[in-house]
Amino acid sequence: MGLLAGRRDRQVDTVFVALDVTEETLQGAVDAGAQMMVTHHPLLFSPVKQINDGDFMGRRLLGLIEHQVTYYAMHTNFDVTGMGELNRQALGIEESLPLEAEDPQNPHIGIGRVGDLREPVTLEEFARRVKEGMKVPSLRVYGDPGMMISRAAVCGGSGKSVIGQALEAGAQALVTGDVDYHTAIDTLARGMAVIDPGHYGSEYVFISYMAEQLRQMFPDLKVEEAAISHPYRVV
Repeated sequence: MGLLAGRRDRQVDTVFVALDVTEETLQGAVDAGAQMMVTHHPLLFSPVKQINDGDFMGRRLLGLIEHQVTYYAMHTNFDVTGMGELNRQALGIEESLPLEAEDPQNPHIGIGRVGDLREPVTLEEFARRVKEGMKVPSLRVYGDPGMMISRAAVCGGSGKSVIGQALEAGAQALVTGDVDYHTAIDTLARGMAVIDPGHYGSEYVFISYMAEQLRQMFPDLKVEEAAISHPYRVV
């Protein structure tokens, strides 16, 4: 993605890191006095034909421009080089490889991760590890709680597209977000359990990780982080 709004020559001394540009995170950037905002998800996924206050997209873009907040998004590039590794570490998956390799010259760069667990655990135990490792308030689990998991796959965000790759790699469980009911039960019928921690739940680790990377790369830069706020609650 890269630079999506703002001037390239903007002087920056404060950066605000978030997962998405929302009314709340944009206000957080403004309150922090940030000249730049860095997110994982891009605000713009498709062409925009008009920018006005008549819809939420226009209001967010106007907010960035009016407050002179330069906006940079790291989506696929971070999915390929960072997200899978962070998810792998959180779940204790070892000796892993990408589910979708992106660089023939470097087999360790790509979308998601698949690998063995240090020792087999039940699906119930592994689901508990996912909940604790990703620090999510809840998750959905499809599969027999007692089935043994020794090899698992993970894909941050929405990973329905990598179900085939996970099966081919021998994974007994796939951890990913946005899995609909029919896809989940069909995947289970093919022999692989599904654990869904939510799209936000599997990717919000970007915030703390990227903030720390920026602090290390630019010691004089002030880096602020968006508060962790799951977009749903269980009632």
